[in-house]
Amino acid sequence: MELALSRSVIRERTWPVVVDGLVFLVVGAGIYAMLTIARTWLGAVHPQAQISQSPSALPLYAFYSLVRIGWAYILSLLFAIGYGYVAAWGSMHAPRVETVMIAILDILQSIPVLSFLPGVMLAMVSVFPNRELGVELGSIVLIFTGQVWNMAFSFYSSLKSIPRELREAAAIYGFSPWQRFIELELPFGVIGLVWNSMVSVAGGWFFLMACEMFVLGKNDFRLPGLGSFLQTAAGNGDMRAVLWGLGAMIAVIVLLDQLVWRPAIAWSDRFKFEQVETSKRAASPILHLFRQSSAFAWLRRRALTPLWERVSTSRGLSPKPSANAVPKGGAARRLLPVLAVIVVLLVAAYAVFRAALVLGGLTKPELMSTLKAAGATFLRVMVSLSIAALWTIPAGVAIGFNAKLARIAQPLAQVAASVPATALFPVVLLALLRIGGGMGIASIILMLLGTQWYILFNVIAGAMAIPTELREASSVYRFPRRQQWTTLILPGIFPYLITGLITASGGAWNASIVAEYFHFQGKTLTAFGLGAQISSASDSGNFDLLLLSTIVMAVLVVCINRTVWRPLYRHAETRFRLEV
Repeated sequence: MELALSRSVIRERTWPVVVDGLVFLVVGAGIYAMLTIARTWLGAVHPQAQISQSPSALPLYAFYSLVRIGWAYILSLLFAIGYGYVAAWGSMHAPRVETVMIAILDILQSIPVLSFLPGVMLAMVSVFPNRELGVELGSIVLIFTGQVWNMAFSFYSSLKSIPRELREAAAIYGFSPWQRFIELELPFGVIGLVWNSMVSVAGGWFFLMACEMFVLGKNDFRLPGLGSFLQTAAGNGDMRAVLWGLGAMIAVIVLLDQLVWRPAIAWSDRFKFEQVETSKRAASPILHLFRQSSAFAWLRRRALTPLWERVSTSRGLSPKPSANAVPKGGAARRLLPVLAVIVVLLVAAYAVFRAALVLGGLTKPELMSTLKAAGATFLRVMVSLSIAALWTIPAGVAIGFNAKLARIAQPLAQVAASVPATALFPVVLLALLRIGGGMGIASIILMLLGTQWYILFNVIAGAMAIPTELREASSVYRFPRRQQWTTLILPGIFPYLITGLITASGGAWNASIVAEYFHFQGKTLTAFGLGAQISSASDSGNFDLLLLSTIVMAVLVVCINRTVWRPLYRHAETRFRLEV
């Protein structure tokens, strides 16, 4: 007995020391990584760097790609929270501002990554002409444009669906805007933000091949990384190198899942809106490990907790204004939205004028071909969305309702979502050619592989956000399975489902640039469509046709959002909001 107690005491004393050692090793590795990146980015520019196909180069390439995606994610998170908050604020105080901001978001998410390419790369290279930093920043911004929009939509929709009684409680207790954001709005949007962050990073991996190695007119930009490694291997038809690159990418994704996303899911579970605590909570060994660290406990007690208390109460409780008090800056608040709209309209008018000058040289056959190509891509997008919704809705609900299944399926889905479909495309294409298929079917499969995850991860988040007491009530009253779906599950996940469909629709249009135009074994395989036209125009430096194709795609996506998705979203916001 005494021996068992002594062993227990030794473990209790030794384990925190081991964890502290691991923490210091992680911190030291992070500092060394930052120094390595700084030395590389501040070095001389190498626009046509040779991409090694040796497996020994993969660890360094994986590190470079991970850093780019990490910085792009940080930018995406800051943008999503800021943009979503301002848009949701506009819905309550300045509806015109909300309308303009959501329209801008619709347009931006519909613009393919390659359409951002000329402006972004030329701007960054001109700012840093003699440093690798310019090309690196251009690649990061391109990855940012491929992963930010669904996060912004998610946070905006979360703020719009906050129950009325919670907002009334915040008003009764006199919360300042800052306190309301810290204590109510940000926590309420955490679950959706975490799951959309995972699918956003997966989208970053998907477009990594296009963002690390691209042709802009006569310029050939290449950055060492997993994306350029896979694109070079696929272009050469080197299946051995493709498999090595996929193996390295899957290893990185699994590590991210264990070290970042699973702890984030377990942490976000504390923000679930429910009145009865569930006995089944998401768990993370890594999160539990760091909670055992005495160094982290000391840092949390001495620095993080006091800092959080100071931040959350820095504005204090705002006193209620008296009836006769005149709000300071009232005229300025009313004038600010008007000025913002005027600035946006002026910028839009200038952009339309410049676009008209550029498009003036296009011929009528080019215009007609662009419209026909848009119709072909539209059909592929609709087919891929329909197939995705058929399996992701039941699968997402099953994963969200079952914690054990989520621990198994979530990392598998994260890996599958993050593996670039373009890296698998040679295998898919060869298989389809053997059975008589072609690029038309292959492009639909590639769109499906790149966009179905937006729906799946949003449905999982919606299922996890359904309060436990409602699920238990449906079990107590023995609801039939069909009644559970019609009265609880579908209404509960509906706002998240619409968000997933909106972002998946934009993602499918965006994915068309790689689904309809593919380099393989020295050949360019194309399927007639708008995405192929954009990719071809980017390769050849035909900026007139690139601009026309981008405008047509943006107009189509905005029209679909306004006529289909937005009415459904308003229906979800007004009828399926979770309130007591």
